[in-house]
Amino acid sequence: MPLFDNFAISASGMTANRLWLDLISNNIVNLNTAGRPGDPGLRPYRRQIPVFSEMLEAVSGSTPGRERFKGMGVRVHRVIEDPAEPRMVYDPSHPYADERGYVAFPSINVANEMVNMIAATRAYEASVTALNAAKGMALKALEIGRG
Repeated sequence: MPLFDNFAISASGMTANRLWLDLISNNIVNLNTAGRPGDPGLRPYRRQIPVFSEMLEAVSGSTPGRERFKGMGVRVHRVIEDPAEPRMVYDPSHPYADERGYVAFPSINVANEMVNMIAATRAYEASVTALNAAKGMALKALEIGRG
């Protein structure tokens, strides 16, 4: 695998996990963004979830119909909204309360978001470690070449 492929793969992991961390931050910040039940113009914030996919490259010289691929990193394929129903809270004094007194809030669990944040942070750190290892190997190879 060429040296710069290692750098690109690690960088793609760091980019994807940074976006995941951004989405988690948005979810936590919008925890109390209310909406009016049944009103499409005032719907509550929906939790955003990244969908990751691998980036593949066809291996040259593979036979048609039986192509071989090598991994070239990861990317966020798309960002979807959580289909979960909003959390209904009884608060008749709220300006978004419906005729029954309920207000719609996002169905976001802070504990789950924190677990996801730890997972995203560790995945980011793993990509940084892989990038540093590739960089170290490249520097050692240059030292050997100078010798």
